[in-house]
Amino acid sequence: QQSSKPETMAARPLVSVFSLSGDKSGDVSLPAVMTAPLRPDIVQFVHTNMNKNHRQAYAVNIRAGKQVVASSWGTGRAVARIPRVGGGGTSRSGQGAFGNMCRGGRMFDPTKTWRKWNKKINISQKRYAVASALAATAVPALVMSRGHVVDNVPEIPLVVENAVESAKKTSAAK
Repeated sequence: QQSSKPETMAARPLVSVFSLSGDKSGDVSLPAVMTAPLRPDIVQFVHTNMNKNHRQAYAVNIRAGKQVVASSWGTGRAVARIPRVGGGGTSRSGQGAFGNMCRGGRMFDPTKTWRKWNKKINISQKRYAVASALAATAVPALVMSRGHVVDNVPEIPLVVENAVESAKKTSAAK
């Protein structure tokens, strides 16, 4: 008699456990997280937005491009109505000022330190991204596409017995 309840747990493959000497010392079932769906789009989204939380605020000086006395010549002189530097005897006199289209003027929409620098990311989305990234480490093709050389690795994912934690030197692990 078949049950109407769908099968929720798929059979997880066995992975070999290796000893310090490099010999196979047993088998263990692959954790469920290693069979999580691979979603590079979510991993990239979470990574991009979490990286934005390291930024420092920057802005231009509040007075930049405004530190000169200038006033418009008004209409009727066949020149633009942009404020112009007064005076004479220097190349600066008569030049346009203040506007973002003027040399030495302020920028358009000067940057402010109170811009929204940080991004909030949904916690469940972060957890999903971690599970997906971890599952991707169990796929040899994806590991090699990242530039890792895994020719001499006996199996991916590589599971080593607990004795490796007591090793004092890296050379003790083969």
